[in-house]
Amino acid sequence: MIFQISVDNPPAGGHPTGVENSADFRCQVAEVAHRLTADGVCVLGALFDLTAQRLVRLAVAITRHQPDAEDAVQTALVKVARAPQRLAGADCPWAYLLRMVRNEALMIARRKQRWFSAPTGTVDLSDLTTYCKVDRLEQEESFRAALAALRTLPAEQAEVVVLKIWEGLTFAQIGELLDISLHTAASRYQYALAKLARRLAPHQPGERMTEVRHG
Repeated sequence: MIFQISVDNPPAGGHPTGVENSADFRCQVAEVAHRLTADGVCVLGALFDLTAQRLVRLAVAITRHQPDAEDAVQTALVKVARAPQRLAGADCPWAYLLRMVRNEALMIARRKQRWFSAPTGTVDLSDLTTYCKVDRLEQEESFRAALAALRTLPAEQAEVVVLKIWEGLTFAQIGELLDISLHTAASRYQYALAKLARRLAPHQPGERMTEVRHG
């Protein structure tokens, strides 16, 4: 069920889908959301520190532009600060926050008409990293190549890749988040994998990407 750049030798520090998609993280977000309701905006910094890097990563997949992605996250967090009870009352606060940021990113992308305007052959990692401290995985050459390749995908495919690989969501969860069917989510993911495999082939000679099961 895992997309891998290197099947036999994953980057040092673990697999991209390791700690980040754990239930512990979702529990941490839920805990901070409830603290925000009880203690007010003084807790907003904790929510930002916990989620910003991951939220910006999703927003970049949609806007293709780092500052716009950061604006989407900031706007979403401002809305959270104004009505923290909505986040705390959600069945899954992390999924709710992802949806908020996605909606903001979509509005920015449409307004500025930046839907993947960069030439497909351009590799510009400045739009694929965040101003937050990057983890060791993103410092690995193969992982950076994957992020660069991600930029060349259509937005609807790129966001599914981010949600599946980095957030560890099932296709059913992705479908619910994006308001599409499970099969549409899986199809977009499979098309994206095929495109990424072709683009990453020069970076990973002799290696392949694993197939995933729909689920």
